[in-house]
Amino acid sequence: MLCCTKKSDWLRRSISLIGLWLCASSVCAEGIFISKAEARLTDEGYQLSAVYDIQLSHTVETALTRGVTLYFVSELTINRSRWYWFDTDVVRDEQTAKLSYNALTQQYRITHGSLFQSFHELKDALQVLGHQTAPPVPLSMLDRQGGGFFTRLMKKGSDCCSAMAQMRLDVTQLPKPLQVNALTNEDWNLESKPYRWEVLPPSAGAEQ
Repeated sequence: MLCCTKKSDWLRRSISLIGLWLCASSVCAEGIFISKAEARLTDEGYQLSAVYDIQLSHTVETALTRGVTLYFVSELTINRSRWYWFDTDVVRDEQTAKLSYNALTQQYRITHGSLFQSFHELKDALQVLGHQTAPPVPLSMLDRQGGGFFTRLMKKGSDCCSAMAQMRLDVTQLPKPLQVNALTNEDWNLESKPYRWEVLPPSAGAEQ
């Protein structure tokens, strides 16, 4: 009976350790994963935004700390699916952010155009990098009564279209010697799956 009890305790401890290992593996998974996306109705129009969880592979992080600048491209779009042809983009916003590391100051930097932010920790830089927002879409572009895109592009009888969010590491902007290796190495394949959700026209009075 004592032997059975010991075996049961050992089994429970083993299952607990396996569970902890699986949790740790999911948290440390490499890649780009979307955790939130919305099309929020504001006074200026529809505000598309997305939040990504970015986990660099060891290969990519090593290249970053050795001076390689990483280019991340985020895309936020409103589009309409058509059964007879390709999807139609109503509004499309694409932004490129640069992530770099300065060995002298030991700081990470995110650059958007002429604007930049510096961070002492990589996790803090990735957290800020993961928050992407597109410029507001004026209501006049989407209002059905105003003759906007909802009027001209939506299917007859349909009240909504869809939005899409996606982010990727653009390996084509890496230094030439790295590009060939990056295109064939899975460690460099950092790209989120396209995330789509439904968007109602402003005249419907709905916030996504």
